[in-house]
Amino acid sequence: MFRIHTPDQSGPVRVKICGLQTPESVAAAADAGAGYVGFVFFGKSPRNVNAELARDLAVDVPLGVAKVALTVNADDAFLDQLCETVPLDMLQLHGGESPKRVAEVRARYGLPVMKAVGVATEADLADIERYSTVADQILIDAKPNPNADLPGGNGIAFDWQLIANRRWACPWMLAGGLTPENVGRAIELTGARQVDVSSGVESAPGIKDESMIQDFINAARKEHSHE
Repeated sequence: MFRIHTPDQSGPVRVKICGLQTPESVAAAADAGAGYVGFVFFGKSPRNVNAELARDLAVDVPLGVAKVALTVNADDAFLDQLCETVPLDMLQLHGGESPKRVAEVRARYGLPVMKAVGVATEADLADIERYSTVADQILIDAKPNPNADLPGGNGIAFDWQLIANRRWACPWMLAGGLTPENVGRAIELTGARQVDVSSGVESAPGIKDESMIQDFINAARKEHSHE
């Protein structure tokens, strides 16, 4: 099982490239130095993959790079089949799963669980506290519009000042509207030691751009070098 380390404040920022669908994009992420690669299992997403494709893609992920499955309000039957088929290192719960459900999933599958929490206002930060005691990591994302089809990957950001230099009981990762152009500023403002990107490294919805992946990771690490 992939071991969860608390991000090193003196080490490089760790990057997760999410929504990968091709061997080329997986290789681009790994070669550029991503610490995590994410596969999306949600039918409404342009980044959706099935378990068989994800299994084939996972074979090419180097050791030391965590393979993450993003699911949305998935039931046990779905997760059973997914975990039996794909060699995963982490489950990312990106729906309305309760803290109790997070704990159940973590216990049932023996995998680290990352829980996504949407943020739009300071009031939303209470949810981070609630989940930080049951999840292995928290993904702090922009809260989607109530009418949005997707719970994430919408290319929207939130006010990063809301979480500037805050700390929680478990490691956390910043997401939401990040791009090669703004990730350095986001890291500077929030103190994030981990960042997640999906639509921000795409040339079209679901189509990853290899040069943008490299630029994003370079930008995230460049910010660290200026600290």
